[in-house]
Amino acid sequence: MSLFAFSPQNPLSLLPFDGTVLYYGKCLSERDAWNFYELLWSQIEWKHDEALFFGKHVFTKRKVAWYGDQPYAYTYSNTTKRALPWTSVLKQLKRLTEQLTGETFNSCLLNLYHDGKEGMAWHSDGEKDLKKDGAIASMSLGAERRFLFKHKQSGDSVGLMLEHGSLLLMRGKTQTYWQHRLPPSAKIHHPRINLTFRTMVEGKL
Repeated sequence: MSLFAFSPQNPLSLLPFDGTVLYYGKCLSERDAWNFYELLWSQIEWKHDEALFFGKHVFTKRKVAWYGDQPYAYTYSNTTKRALPWTSVLKQLKRLTEQLTGETFNSCLLNLYHDGKEGMAWHSDGEKDLKKDGAIASMSLGAERRFLFKHKQSGDSVGLMLEHGSLLLMRGKTQTYWQHRLPPSAKIHHPRINLTFRTMVEGKL
């Protein structure tokens, strides 16, 4: 695949203060984006996400997968996952993401949203297993979805449409001061695959 056929221009800076979010736009050609979408759909070990709410074990319709350099333990929503070894496709996308952003990553949490009914509530990625103030890169494949940011104190908000084959980077104090959300939409009838490349604290095995 011609990974570097499309080079995005200077990324768009989204946050007015207290953090940095850069949107690179489409970083893959249309053909490559759909090829990677199909490969991830068929090759990734997707499982329904789990959460523990008030002592009750809940499974979401959304599916997830967790990969990394080592079998990192990642705990969120009161459940713990162990990272699987990288696939060749994930390695290619990780390399592209690192080249575009100048950051390095050792893990990737993937989400599969089957349609617009599935989304993500307001949250910050500030789990203790993650590198503090470490960069998180988000690659989107499939259905275009709206993505929102909200400042925890001021309530200021920022939103954008995440395009098919696009890349977004969160870094610095973004997780400390901002929450983000993928709101549901009844108008979306197609799946979206989201890859979030992260850096786990070494030794969290």
